[in-house]
Amino acid sequence: MKQPPTTADEFTTLTEFLDYFRRVVVRKLEGVEEPGLRAVIVPSQATTLGGIVQHLGYVERWWFHRVHGGQDIDAPWTEEDPDADFRVPEGATAESIIEFYEACCDESRRIVAESPDLDRESTVGSRVVSLRWILVHMIEETARHAGHLDLLRESWDGAVGD
Repeated sequence: MKQPPTTADEFTTLTEFLDYFRRVVVRKLEGVEEPGLRAVIVPSQATTLGGIVQHLGYVERWWFHRVHGGQDIDAPWTEEDPDADFRVPEGATAESIIEFYEACCDESRRIVAESPDLDRESTVGSRVVSLRWILVHMIEETARHAGHLDLLRESWDGAVGD
């Protein structure tokens, strides 16, 4: 799998590290059959292979499309059901979840490419965040969940590696 560059400017370093972890996430879901998408392997009912990847797609949409890009988006979570984005819909397949996730990532890349100023600020609630902060946050979020996916996938069918 293509590794991030070891020498590059800040923008390239940040976006390439995020893309690396996005590829890891996709790899962790590839080839998982339907029962594995929803298999509850840890005590948290929301922590499943399919649910985590779906959640990451919605997180991409929130931070890049909504916060940085200013787009209206549909988000499944509510105050009554804050984990709705982790719930895998009936009929979903690994391919359909990957397709959703990759489409969200592609749109995120497009939005960032159109406005790549790392110092550009956006407001979310009462906070002001820069694109730099969003990229670092998304690297952290995606890498953390890639680790979860790693453990879940190995527990489900023994598959390991990035």
